[in-house]
Amino acid sequence: MTTELANTELTPADVPAVGESWTRIEPFALTFDGFRYWGSVEKCAEVAGQTPGTLTDLRTCLFFEARRWNNLGREPDAASMKRICALISVIQQKIKAGDRR
Repeated sequence: MTTELANTELTPADVPAVGESWTRIEPFALTFDGFRYWGSVEKCAEVAGQTPGTLTDLRTCLFFEARRWNNLGREPDAASMKRICALISVIQQKIKAGDRR
């Protein structure tokens, strides 16, 4: 089971490098429970479908991708991995900048 990490607990070492394998990214994605945070699957999906602005939004998008691919029973395709790597990149930037919103 993956341990949840609050935004304030994240360190640069917690965030996978851009281009890491899905087996490294997925456990990190699940350190945030978007369903619990937003109170419903529907609200989580709504947030994940918008352009992310905050660290919480970014982690919601990444969490939703992890749940989606888990439900499909396979790893993300190339187009999805491109989006996932973009999310990881911005998460890294925010953590390094100390932007924990």
